[in-house]
Amino acid sequence: MPKFIFVTGGVVSSVGKGITTASLGRILKSRGVSVSIQKLDPYLNVDPGTMSPYQHGEVFVTSDGAETDLDLGHYERFIDQDLTHAASVTSGRIYLSVLERERRGDYLGGTIQAVPHLTNEIKQRIYGAAEAAQCEVLICEVGGTVGDIEGESFIEAIRQIRHEQARNTVLSVHVTFLPWVGATGELKTKPTQHSVRELRSKGIQPDVILTRADHPVPRDILDKVALFCDVDPRAVIPMETVATIYEVPLLLEERGLGDYVLERLGLEGARDLAEWREMVDRLKHPAGVVEVAVVGKYVELHDAYLSVKESLAHAGIANNVEVDIRWVHAETLESRDASAVLDGVHGVIVPGGFGERGWEGKIQAATYARTHRIPYLGLCLGMQVMVTEFARNVCGMGGANTTEIDPESPYPVISLLEEQLGIKDKGGTMRLGAYPCTLIENSLAARAYDSNLVFERHRHRWEFNNKYKAQLEAAGLGVSGTSPDGSLVEISEITGHPFMLGTQFHPELQSRPNRPHPLFRDFVAAAVRRERGVESPLLAEPVAGLA
Repeated sequence: MPKFIFVTGGVVSSVGKGITTASLGRILKSRGVSVSIQKLDPYLNVDPGTMSPYQHGEVFVTSDGAETDLDLGHYERFIDQDLTHAASVTSGRIYLSVLERERRGDYLGGTIQAVPHLTNEIKQRIYGAAEAAQCEVLICEVGGTVGDIEGESFIEAIRQIRHEQARNTVLSVHVTFLPWVGATGELKTKPTQHSVRELRSKGIQPDVILTRADHPVPRDILDKVALFCDVDPRAVIPMETVATIYEVPLLLEERGLGDYVLERLGLEGARDLAEWREMVDRLKHPAGVVEVAVVGKYVELHDAYLSVKESLAHAGIANNVEVDIRWVHAETLESRDASAVLDGVHGVIVPGGFGERGWEGKIQAATYARTHRIPYLGLCLGMQVMVTEFARNVCGMGGANTTEIDPESPYPVISLLEEQLGIKDKGGTMRLGAYPCTLIENSLAARAYDSNLVFERHRHRWEFNNKYKAQLEAAGLGVSGTSPDGSLVEISEITGHPFMLGTQFHPELQSRPNRPHPLFRDFVAAAVRRERGVESPLLAEPVAGLA
């Protein structure tokens, strides 16, 4: 069995446990220790797939099709490896599994209780994730805050694992917040003391305390926390707010977290964050700035498009520029002229989503980008927007639409596969997870990937309607990526435009700070050319298979 690190949080929610967990994974991996990460979410939803972005931010999709918490995106980006459904455990999934077993009679008529039935199921998921990953260290983040009633079963399961495993194989990390009292000009430790007391009342003594703060944390404050919380002073580590989340591994490593964790777990490995430090330096010291408009319906909540935001940052690093995002509410473009809203941007992104709110505003954004030759990247719904706009305004298909918005459209250029095939039953139509995509040679997409076969992650129901493929291609909207059998359109692009490309999948889910996604990288490169007044398109003439 591997070693285990359990990360809990106290005082307030959104204290930074996810970034802390991801950073710890980066630190260990940089030292040559193989790691995997798991998120234990207390909410009773089976997964966040049906939750509003206003509730929980974006839904992150793994390669094997699990709809998960956005923290898994942080994990993958920091440790640069794909996670699976085993990395996401919710109270809802635990309850569902236990109740299904009870209905089958697996418990032989016994009384079902939180202990041992829920806790055994949780432990089984934790041990199972470690076994599947074959890692040296499994890091488990417990969502929520210590004391939340929904998280009681997870905390109890962790307590039991600490007793089941050897002492030097389990480490408890508690992340708390030090509030700043402006009237007295000081940081207060009392909330941290109460949080640790709550954790200890559950049977868990933290080994490491990370103190989040928006102000510098003096040594006497750290010593006070160590004294009152009964923790080694070396293991009370300040974690002040920094300019970028990618600085956090550097900060924690410099303050001794890696050394302490390896020492306590009996592991070895020298510090080696040089490449990561270089990446952060490039991020913090760009040579220029480009502005990209992200046109969506949840733009007031940036976490709804977190992976898009981070992918643009990664692409900026690759192009040595800062990408400044202009968040544009799609509904604004339904009542205001697009030129007044989008004037001066160097690129436009329409991200994924569902539903009709803001749909026509997104169409206006695509029209503006096409007619003004501004680089455009459409992600899932954003590709469907691009195709619909082109059908209406270039091909003369008045009323062209997706059947998601208008089931009676005279030109349903986007529709469910079942509708295209004349099948009445439309259930189970969501495509989730990684699917293969073959690329047309010399297309924008193929040049970006430098490959003829890629695997990309999906989360959608509606598809490009092949009935209109020939007509759209003849007018200049080419299909540059399809499923291997050619039946599903995965990428489309407009020939002769500096960069106007849409994907049926979500490329943002696979971008990493040290390995930006090729399509985001080339989109930002096109935005840089736009900012510098370079108008020539990457593809001056149509290529075979595109028109």
